[in-house]
Parts: sequence; structure tokens; C-alpha cells
Amino acid sequence: MTGIEQQQIDYYRARAGEYDEWFLRRGRYDQGPENNGSWFTEAEVLRERLAELGPLGRVLELAAGTGIWTERLIRQAEGVHCIDAAPETAAVNRARNPSPSITHEVADLFDWRPRDRYDTVFFGFWLSHVPEHRFEPFWETVAGALAPGGRVFFIDSRPDQTSTAPEHLVDDSGYQVRRLNDGRSFRIVKRYYEPDVLQGRLRRLGWAVEVGSTPRYFLWGTGGRA
Repeated sequence: MTGIEQQQIDYYRARAGEYDEWFLRRGRYDQGPENNGSWFTEAEVLRERLAELGPLGRVLELAAGTGIWTERLIRQAEGVHCIDAAPETAAVNRARNPSPSITHEVADLFDWRPRDRYDTVFFGFWLSHVPEHRFEPFWETVAGALAPGGRVFFIDSRPDQTSTAPEHLVDDSGYQVRRLNDGRSFRIVKRYYEPDVLQGRLRRLGWAVEVGSTPRYFLWGTGGRA
């Protein structure tokens, strides 16, 4: 594990209690009525894309975090197995989603290997945190977790400065310095993808994945092995 990868885990462990402020546009992430309205409208598009998939079967959720998307997945799934490197966020997820059909495992995704096969593999706002040298190995891990005919669905961020706190610089460096409410700072991986470029790259790795985007804030992808 590299230093920045450990810093990234440390950041999300420390951020567990305030993570939802970002998605709910509260506190430092409140960008005013117009921007917040666009955010929530576009987030609803992601929910619609997920709903369009219909029954998801057995689901593996990678980097499940505080369970915002676990809550949606379980509505369409036979069960959801959540993986996250931060026990603190897993605890928030358990409290939010007490269903016996949801299981949790604390593990570093860069070291974790699947022991089972799933009908759907989902990851939300995770691909942008995968370093370049981990990109292909990560997709090999995803392939290893899919049952025959299984599919992947993912969502992530687009580079809009109003998507985060004002002091978090959005650029194409591949990294970002993030600050918590208490002032502590962490340097993490944050990579932004253009939908057509990502779709082409995945095609070259043997995936047939459609990648689309909302006007400002989000991208999404769905498909399977070619």
C-alpha cells in the first residue's frame, strides 16, 4: 500500500460521521439553492438508472461507505454484501440498513479478492479514488466477482467545483487535498473521467459498458464482460 492510499483510508475513517453532509449538501457543501437543486435533480437521474436495471440478484457493493446506495440496492436485490476499508463507515451503514439481507466485510479493496460470485457488482464514487497503476487490477477484481452473465453498475463524480467544499480544489492533477470539519487535512486520489474515454478504455480491457453522464455532477456506467 502506498502512502497516499493509506492516507485515503485514514481520511474516510475520520470522515465517517460527516460524510453524508456532502451528498445531502449540508454545512460546507451547501452550494446555494440553484446548485443544490441541480445536484438533487441529477442524483435522481442516477436512482432512475439504477431502478431501470430491475432485479439485481445477489449484489456486491464495493466501497459501500455509509450506506446511501446500499439503501437503494437492497430494494432490488436478494442480498447485498458490502465491502469497505473503514470500520467507522461500515458501522454507519449497519445502523442505516439493519436488514438481515445485508452483510458487511471490512477490507482494503486493493488487497481484497472475491471468494464468491455475484449477479451485480456496484460501486459508487469509488473509481475516481483508484490510482492509475491500480486501474486494470481493480477491473480484474470486478471481473472475478461477477457470475456468468453478471453486470456492473457504477456512479462517480464529474469535475465541477460546486460538487465539493469551496476549499477542495477540483482539477485534473489526479489528487485532491480534503479538509474535515475539524480542520484536519488529507491528500487523496481523485481522478475524473470523460464518459467516452472511460468507455473506450474499458472496451480495450474486455468490457462492454455504456458510460453516460448528467449535465454537471455525475457519470454512470453499466454493462458486463464483452
